Amino acid sequence: MRELTEQELVRRGKLEKFKELGMDPFGHVFKRDSYSTDIKEKYSSVDHDEFEKMEDTATVAGRIMFIRKMGKASFFTIQDRKGTIQIYISINDVGEDTYSLFKTEDIGDIVGVHGKIMKTKTGEVTIKCLEFTHLCKALRPLPEKFHGLTDKEERYRRRYVDLIMNEDSKNVAFTRPKVIRCIQNYLETEYNFVEVETPILSSLMTGSNARPFLTHHNAQDIDMVLRIALELPLKRLLVGGMEAVYEIGKVFRNEGMDLKHNPEFTEMEAYLAYSDLEGMMNLTEGMFQNVAEKVFNKMEFQFQGHTINLKGPWKRISMTDAIKEVTGIDFKEITDLDECIKLAEEHHIELMDHEKQYGHIINLFFEEYVEETLIQPTFLYGHPIEISPLTKKNPDDPRFTDRFELFIAGSEFANAFTELNDPIDQLERFENQAKEKELGNDEAADIDMDFVEALEYGMPPAGGIGFGIDRMMMLFMEKDSIRDVMLFPLMKPQD
Repeated sequence: MRELTEQELVRRGKLEKFKELGMDPFGHVFKRDSYSTDIKEKYSSVDHDEFEKMEDTATVAGRIMFIRKMGKASFFTIQDRKGTIQIYISINDVGEDTYSLFKTEDIGDIVGVHGKIMKTKTGEVTIKCLEFTHLCKALRPLPEKFHGLTDKEERYRRRYVDLIMNEDSKNVAFTRPKVIRCIQNYLETEYNFVEVETPILSSLMTGSNARPFLTHHNAQDIDMVLRIALELPLKRLLVGGMEAVYEIGKVFRNEGMDLKHNPEFTEMEAYLAYSDLEGMMNLTEGMFQNVAEKVFNKMEFQFQGHTINLKGPWKRISMTDAIKEVTGIDFKEITDLDECIKLAEEHHIELMDHEKQYGHIINLFFEEYVEETLIQPTFLYGHPIEISPLTKKNPDDPRFTDRFELFIAGSEFANAFTELNDPIDQLERFENQAKEKELGNDEAADIDMDFVEALEYGMPPAGGIGFGIDRMMMLFMEKDSIRDVMLFPLMKPQD
């Protein structure tokens, strides 16, 4: 059993006193009518003397964050979801019994206050307490006010304490839903999208290239995976005639953790019938700018040591041209695989067995020499067919596909396609993925025959895109770690 600290023992002693008085130390329903920041904004411009003529009252509730006891009168501060407000309490206003109850409260306890709005001589909007209600006893003390949770691991692990002590963390938590609502409104208003939900459990690993989390369905006695992408169910809905569908949901990839990756993350995928790659570029640029303007009221963000400007038009460049700009090598003019392998050897790029292909070599050159140089928003298009199993071939050069990735500050923010709707080509791509899996690529996709069958009924030409919501939040909130924008990132078990 955990050994209690001296402060925890004192708080538990007070807990017993509440019970002796016939009070529930963990409280009951309390009806408030106001929030701290709203009160301060409404009355901040009112002169001190004017309050003497006013009888405005407010009922608030929150956590005690500061107490200054002064005999028969005291000041304390409570924190609610919007901020903090000062309370003045006096034995003359609430009576001896209530004031004695107040004096047993500790920092961290949750209380309710009804009182008259006033302003102190120093100009601080304050509530003069007329009724005091104990709502919840905190059995653990909060961290020291000016230091809070200084250990980042502890901040992520005990996010509930971090939200109490860290205003910036609370701001991120409340801003994230605003960003998501803004995205939803943009898609539904500007493009007539419909939001849907698709299964998290699947018997196949499809929709992307990644290692999955494995599980087992007991009732059917079958192995299953947690989805690694949202793509194929959404495209089935295009076949069904829904035409413009998107989903914002959790996906799971059984891979490493770092500043940009968490095994469980939030993805948004959107599919628009009769659109294409250019349409997805326009949608993406407009969506980012819409969020920047409506939620943050600015277009420039400090991210990863760079000033990122979201004003358009954004740069658009092919993968082969981007490699040529940096290395001088023009892979578009190279047709011989042996020459590609030789170039990889000369540039000390190691190739696994399944990577000894034209497209994989191009991608490895991009990752080695180009990716981290793409700082301002850049649409990188023209990916090789080998690394794009769900994308339509480029009609002018079938070695490449109509696909783009959005890069900002050297990181991928979106992945988009002119969607492949040819069932014969799609089956061939799946079969090539199966061959790669045999060569050791454990991220290669499974063959989804049901999806091929769906395409055989006819899917309209379409554009599709996937966004990492967490990485998008990193940019907008100007954070360097994905854990700073997730309320509950995956953590290693404590010893």
